[in-house]
Amino acid sequence: MVRGFDTEAARAHLVRSDRRLAAWIRRIGPIPPDPRWRARFDPVDALARAILYQQLSGKAAATIVGRVEAAIDSGRLHADTLARIDDPALRACGVSGNKARALRDLAAREAAGEIPGLRKMARMDDEGIVSALVPTRGIGRWTVEMMLMFRLGRPDVLPVDDLGIRKGVQVVDGLDAPPSPRELADRGVRWGPYRTYASLYLWRIADSVAAKAPPTPRSQG
Repeated sequence: MVRGFDTEAARAHLVRSDRRLAAWIRRIGPIPPDPRWRARFDPVDALARAILYQQLSGKAAATIVGRVEAAIDSGRLHADTLARIDDPALRACGVSGNKARALRDLAAREAAGEIPGLRKMARMDDEGIVSALVPTRGIGRWTVEMMLMFRLGRPDVLPVDDLGIRKGVQVVDGLDAPPSPRELADRGVRWGPYRTYASLYLWRIADSVAAKAPPTPRSQG
């Protein structure tokens, strides 16, 4: 089951198709294939972890995930293992009520066969995967797009609601403000079929400019 894409071909296409972005691509250099494309991957477990990580720092979320794994005596978050713990015990691990309900919904949908497995996903297009997963409580389009990009290695994903990508385009195009999601979608047509790779560069561009920005002046009152 092949995951990922030819990053050299993607880079060459972007350099040919977008002169402004090409200047930044040459400055940053090649972005290698993501090692997660080759790693073992379980969609249900990944979605459960995405739910637990929402709106938390990485360290705090990792602590909570570790507590849940210890409570269910498994490193695999699934309907069968999550059934080993009740809601009060989840709360004791630091899981909020909303996240506990999201985990229960995910587990119920998995048990009902509504969450496609990796083999089935391999036969589905990107929008089909989004449509299958976003009905799950706590799983939005952006979460699925991150799975498509970083775990499934799909080459042509453009998360138009992502502020970091929009800020990257703002820098590349010299705009006064980030483009709207619709403007970003229109701007990104020329990057297809490698909009995932363009997104990786736009994140780096936004981060590099943010790192060089002067500190915000603070009141001395």
